[in-house]
Amino acid sequence: MRYPFLAGAAVVVLTAALAACGSSSDGDQPEAGSAKPSATGAPVAGPAAGPDAPAGPSSTTTSEPPKLPTDQLTPATGSFTKKQKEYLVNRVPKGMDPAAVLQTGQETCDKLSYLVKVDKDTAVAGIVTGEVTGAEPAVAHLCTEHRDLVARAALGYADGTHKSPRPGRYYAVTPTKSCTWQITGAGGKSLASGTSDSGKRVAITVAQTARAFTSTGCYAWLPEGDNG
Repeated sequence: MRYPFLAGAAVVVLTAALAACGSSSDGDQPEAGSAKPSATGAPVAGPAAGPDAPAGPSSTTTSEPPKLPTDQLTPATGSFTKKQKEYLVNRVPKGMDPAAVLQTGQETCDKLSYLVKVDKDTAVAGIVTGEVTGAEPAVAHLCTEHRDLVARAALGYADGTHKSPRPGRYYAVTPTKSCTWQITGAGGKSLASGTSDSGKRVAITVAQTARAFTSTGCYAWLPEGDNG
């Protein structure tokens, strides 16, 4: 059963998730910390600078810090399980406690487990918008029971502009009263547009001829049924 959460409700749920989540199922991890405040909608990311893009006056070149070798992925006490160690491979910067990185992944799993109990759509939307961070690697190794959430989230859309959207039916999980959307075709021709000024769930159809899909204030769009 789906609940008619508003975007604000989804934010509250996501913020409460960490506070409600306890330690990992292995019982040897530190207690999960509190979540940082969530945004009411996912920010629209600007285009990534290409290799030929000119550098601005304040641009700097950064590189990832070296990662801890696999044979050094050991906790201060006890040991990691095979799945935990697989999660940590190439994820722990040198000088960082592997247990701290593992805790971050476990917190992600705890959030998903909590949100699924409240509303599965909200859990999927949290992955789509990025409010539940690091879901894909955490689910792949630490909480494989949530693989269906990650698979479904891969077919959804957060607020923003998306080129060449997949055709099919989608619905906004928890739109705000300022939710607006538009589907455009070749040459920027508007194929469909609308709003959800009531804040209630709204469904749309993305046609085969669609070239772009834009939404604001709608939080996240999930595919209906077997759409994908």
